[in-house]
Amino acid sequence: MTRRFLVVAHRVPVDGNFTLNDLAGSGGRFDELARIISSVFIVSNGIRRDSEVTFHLVSDPHHPRRVRLVGSRLKYLNPDERSTAALVKNGLGRGWDRPDVEMETTPGIFVGPLPDPEGALREFAGRPGAVWLHESGAPLRGAELPEDPEFLLSDPYDLVPSEEGCLRDAGVRRISVGPRALPSSQCVTLVHNELDLRGP
Repeated sequence: MTRRFLVVAHRVPVDGNFTLNDLAGSGGRFDELARIISSVFIVSNGIRRDSEVTFHLVSDPHHPRRVRLVGSRLKYLNPDERSTAALVKNGLGRGWDRPDVEMETTPGIFVGPLPDPEGALREFAGRPGAVWLHESGAPLRGAELPEDPEFLLSDPYDLVPSEEGCLRDAGVRRISVGPRALPSSQCVTLVHNELDLRGP
C-alpha cells in the first residue's frame, strides 16, 4: 500500500525566492511544509519508502506549480527544517527556467507546472483513494479507508471556498484525526500511526 498526501500551499513563493533564515515569513510558512515532509518520510534511522507527498503551490495564480516527493527514490533528506527547505527551494529555482516541464531536481523530488489547480483538485476528488482530512469528518480511529489512500491537507491557511467547493461537490469522504485542530504535520503523524497499527 502506498501512502499519499496532497497539500495545498497558499503562500510559498513558486520561484523559490525566499530565505532559509525566514521560512515562516518570506517562505510563506515553508517551516510547516518542511515539518510535513519530515512527518511523511522520516522514521528512526530511515525513510518511509512507501510514502509520497505532493504540494500544490498556488501563491501565484499565473504560475502555479507542483512539487512531488517520492519516498522510493528520495535521497539527501534529513530531519531538520532548513536542509529540507533547501532541497525544495533549490528545485524550484532549477526548474524555473523550464516552467512547462516536470523535472527531477534531486533524486525523488520532482518540480513541474500545475496548469489548473482547481482541475487538479477535481481530479484528486475523483480518485477512489481520496480522503479529506477535516475537523468535522468521521473519526480516523476505526474508519474504513481505501486500499491506497491519498490524504488531502492544507498548509496553515484554510482552503479557500472554491477549493472546498471542488471537494464538497465531489463528495470526498472527510476524516478527522481527533477533537482538536492540529498542525498539518501532526495530522500526518497521526495518520501514519493509525495505518502502522493496522499493519501492512
